[in-house]
Amino acid sequence: MSAADRLTDTLYGLGWSTVRNLPEPAAARLGRTIADLAWKRRGKGVLRLEANYARVVPGATPERLAELSRAGMRSYLRYWMESFRLPAYRPERVRTAFDPKDVHHLTDGLASGRGVILALPHLANWDLAGAWVTTALDTPFTTVAERLRPETLYDRFVAYRESLGMEVLPHSGGSAFGTLARRLRDGGLVCLVADRDLSASGVEVDFFGERARMPAGPALLAQQTGALLLPVTLWYDDSPVMKGRVHPPVEVPAEGDRRARTSVMTQALADAFAGGIAEHPQDWHMLQRLWLADLDPAKGPA
Repeated sequence: MSAADRLTDTLYGLGWSTVRNLPEPAAARLGRTIADLAWKRRGKGVLRLEANYARVVPGATPERLAELSRAGMRSYLRYWMESFRLPAYRPERVRTAFDPKDVHHLTDGLASGRGVILALPHLANWDLAGAWVTTALDTPFTTVAERLRPETLYDRFVAYRESLGMEVLPHSGGSAFGTLARRLRDGGLVCLVADRDLSASGVEVDFFGERARMPAGPALLAQQTGALLLPVTLWYDDSPVMKGRVHPPVEVPAEGDRRARTSVMTQALADAFAGGIAEHPQDWHMLQRLWLADLDPAKGPA
């Protein structure tokens, strides 16, 4: 393991071991302080965040984009502070930390026995939403995690999410799709963060007026298993309780081949994501390139 990898692993380890034991107000203050320092440094992540927000809020002035990126970094660090502390939450704390709307789409789908896929963008705290599902609804689910470097850091994330009641499969390796399909055919729940394609073989969609690529997996799984496909959006407000919405199902089109149906369904997901992001842009933690026009490494910050 390189020195940089060891440092990364050590810092995350300190986060989980130290932040989880801080009083909640102290953890919140620490998160804001780190966010503001990172924002003032104007590093690649902040610049990319502002470039992405420029698509989401067309016509925004540089001053407005700077305000959004500062709020975005604070939201992003709130996600990390909450995530470091989640394993120490008591069940009642988890149940009251999230207030989702229209959960009946999820519970009715599970009750039908057909399996459910929840597809989310990188909004607010998807780990907290997952912990709420396993705790408040007493429903375990399966998800997929990107392999991280170093391997020990990936192992930390897997252990962390498993401690919240999730079954975690590696994104790479080729066997995740088959396992997800089996869980769904058994009437289970699958949750996937689905606004950024990690395979370079995803589906092109129109997203805030430009072309982007999103993963085909949610739509393909729904077609192959008959599972219900539900978009979910999350957001923070001024309260300590995260908010969210389970959107109506994305239906499988009656006509067209698999490729055409997948394109239509993935576009419907993108439209639902865009609506939630437009309402709460500061809670969209997209510090990487997303739009096809930005994927050339010569075009600026990652």
